Amino acid sequence: MHDNPRLAELAARHGVVTEYQDWTGAATRVDEPTLVAVLRALDVDGSTPESIELALADADERPWRRMLPPSLVTREGQSPSFPVHVPHGDAVRVDIVLEDGSVRAAEQLQNWVDPREVDGTFVGRATFQLPGDLPRGWHELRAYVRGAAVPTATATVAVVPQRGGVDRGPIWGLMAQLYQVRSAGSWGVGDLRDASTLAEWGAGHGADFLLLNPLHAPAPVVPVEPSPYLPVTRRFVDPSIVRIDEVIDAGRMPEHVAARLASLGAAAKAGNALDGIDRDAMWRAKRDALGAIFETDLDDRDRQRAFGEFCEREGEGLVDFATYCVLAEQYGRDWHAWPDGLREPVTPAVAAFRDANDGRVDFYRWLQWIVDEQLARVQADARASGMRIGIVHDLAVGVHRHGSDAWSLQDVLAGDVSVGAPPDAFNQLGQDWSQPPWRPDRLAEAGYSPFRDMLRAVFRHAGGVRIDHILGLFRLWWIPNGNSAGQGAYVRYDAEAMLGVLLLEAERAGARVIGEDLGVVEAGTRRTLADRGVSGTSIVWWERDADDRPMDPGEYREACLAAVTTHDLPPTAGYLELAHVELRERLGLLTRSADEEREAERESIDRVLARLEELGMLDPGASVDDRVVALHRFVAMSAANAFGVAVADLARDRRSVNQPGTSDEYPNWSIPLAGSDGAPMSLEELVSSPFAAALAAASTRVRGAVTPAVDETGAGDVPG
Repeated sequence: MHDNPRLAELAARHGVVTEYQDWTGAATRVDEPTLVAVLRALDVDGSTPESIELALADADERPWRRMLPPSLVTREGQSPSFPVHVPHGDAVRVDIVLEDGSVRAAEQLQNWVDPREVDGTFVGRATFQLPGDLPRGWHELRAYVRGAAVPTATATVAVVPQRGGVDRGPIWGLMAQLYQVRSAGSWGVGDLRDASTLAEWGAGHGADFLLLNPLHAPAPVVPVEPSPYLPVTRRFVDPSIVRIDEVIDAGRMPEHVAARLASLGAAAKAGNALDGIDRDAMWRAKRDALGAIFETDLDDRDRQRAFGEFCEREGEGLVDFATYCVLAEQYGRDWHAWPDGLREPVTPAVAAFRDANDGRVDFYRWLQWIVDEQLARVQADARASGMRIGIVHDLAVGVHRHGSDAWSLQDVLAGDVSVGAPPDAFNQLGQDWSQPPWRPDRLAEAGYSPFRDMLRAVFRHAGGVRIDHILGLFRLWWIPNGNSAGQGAYVRYDAEAMLGVLLLEAERAGARVIGEDLGVVEAGTRRTLADRGVSGTSIVWWERDADDRPMDPGEYREACLAAVTTHDLPPTAGYLELAHVELRERLGLLTRSADEEREAERESIDRVLARLEELGMLDPGASVDDRVVALHRFVAMSAANAFGVAVADLARDRRSVNQPGTSDEYPNWSIPLAGSDGAPMSLEELVSSPFAAALAAASTRVRGAVTPAVDETGAGDVPG
């Protein structure tokens, strides 16, 4: 029992978990100051015994103050009941207006509930039931009191699939950090033409998907945030990934604009030779180039019409994002520091600013249209090349607290807390991701529309979507401002609703859903995801059987994306050489001696390699390259329905792109693709690499995928 049981009860009423199991399995109790701070972020005062009692009373009465529930998310074929609150004695009728405009009636059930006095008024509760044959989609409840002609209250109803679909059998594909993959035509950073080239090469070698890092937009100012997992928005896309010379036809380009682009491009392409990603130089060049193209593009009447249709489809969300971008150019990326009147999206000052800068706002709306066109082209190229899935986009777990979504969606995001993760075996100090979490209560009140709109954007040009930290649909680790990463508390979400909305939008897009479910996982979560048709993630180093032995391929769960490595580890060659231990030692991230860490990691790696030797898949004393190929064959043999090969492994790279728990201490997300010698490797070099072809061929052969269009003679041997 908690030391303060009434505070614990209040926390539980609001979904705040007071005790959890840590990564060792030990029960850990959340301290009282942390509970109070997390409740405060939910607008609940638990600071004194008196405030706790008032808050508990409010929690009891709050549902009675609402005529209809905030929203209803139900699976197809179910008939849930729901309460309707009206002044005691008043008659009420409830209709469901379907997405197609037709109307159905909700049935009132015979279920007497005593009326209650709330705020000086007697309130009655009627119980209604949804029909069990409502079609999948987004509908609306409408309640009419005393025969009113217009609804007295409305609420969103989402009818969602029982489970996800798009199961296309055992597949394999590539996993890439797009910014790393630079070609001769790149402006210092990998772009969407490079993505198409990589997808076409992968398809030619039997791959069915290309998983890319999150492509969400950062703030449009320098220094550019390098982390794709810390964007300013998850709905809109980073415009810097466009290929400049594919924005408009060369024949429509005025000579002076073409000359300007050639000059900017030549300078930017020099960055391809650098052993580092210079996003600031790239963005300055591309922003200038895109600005030069902007007016020329919209001189064409057909282009004007298509742009207008895009803007109409994206609505106020796009206007808000574009407005944020222009405000950030003038006042900086952190909206908290903007002048009075500009810190909320709907104010007279913001409207006046938008009117005064309408051309620049249109420029940022146009950028989103341009990148949307190129994203569509990449997916079309991938599918036309023979991929069964095509592009799999990655959805980050959250957004930067200073960014566009945090500004425009502040009514549904929690302030004074950030999302992270408690300590685990690999991140023993915990993690603080500096991102404001969704407020579960406000999401429900908004009918999950912010979540839905974000998902629609990510799914639009995707054959699949990977959900980073999908456990966040069940619970998130909230860290009050000023606390360390380990001083937080889990807050629960309505996972049934969140998963339902996710599956509905995935179904409409015809896309597959993959969840990253690594780390500390609550009992039953993975089973729930599998039952709903959501694949998990398995990494060879962390897969253990009941006796803590490396798991054999046939023991892997079917519903998962299996891989040898992840972006939070070095590429496989580096991992085998303990590059991750050396890096964490250098950065002071170890919680035990370096010798102890090396010994433990070497023992863990050797256990996996020993199992490969027992299976006859690896010779003792094999080279690092041989081990890399054998590990990929081992995982490719697994029961997992999807298998991913990191592009960094194709390149024989060794360097980590990210070290969790660091910011400026390590150049996270700013390391280009390199070969085994550490020198930058171009996309042209990668796709002509014998080792890359051999590793892809081995994956294709084991997975039983499409026969690759390459000579497999000697593909089992590893080129030097």
